[in-house]
Amino acid sequence: MAIGLDVTTPPEPENPEEYDYEKCPFYGELSVRGQILEGTVVSTDMDKSVVVEREYDVTVPKYDRQMKRRSRIPAHVPGVLEPLSVGDTVKIAETRPLSKTKSHVVVEVTEEATAEDLAELTRQSEPERELSAEDVSADADEDETDGDQ
Repeated sequence: MAIGLDVTTPPEPENPEEYDYEKCPFYGELSVRGQILEGTVVSTDMDKSVVVEREYDVTVPKYDRQMKRRSRIPAHVPGVLEPLSVGDTVKIAETRPLSKTKSHVVVEVTEEATAEDLAELTRQSEPERELSAEDVSADADEDETDGDQ
């Protein structure tokens, strides 16, 4: 509860000399304020950043129905919480602007991704792609060569 939220505090950084205290809400000066959101990590391609996607329902009064919407939010990952993987469920908190696109920071990893979650995310990202016999045999050949090393 060091940052004013009900989240567990991660262990202190291993290399205090090299740690970026400026962008850490736990051991640095970064304050969190505003919204606390929960979502799923969909991209970890950037250094020290992730893209979190959250899905929510919006009421459409004209048709008296619910419509699903998604938002993708770039968030900074403090060094004490690394490494995150695609499919993890995380809590992010709003902060001051950290860069042109980032105004959120990851404060807690609530659930780690499983193999089924990763397979589902792959199916969602590439729904039109079907595996051919060549793809399956190429994957099997790669698995065999990995075992030899």
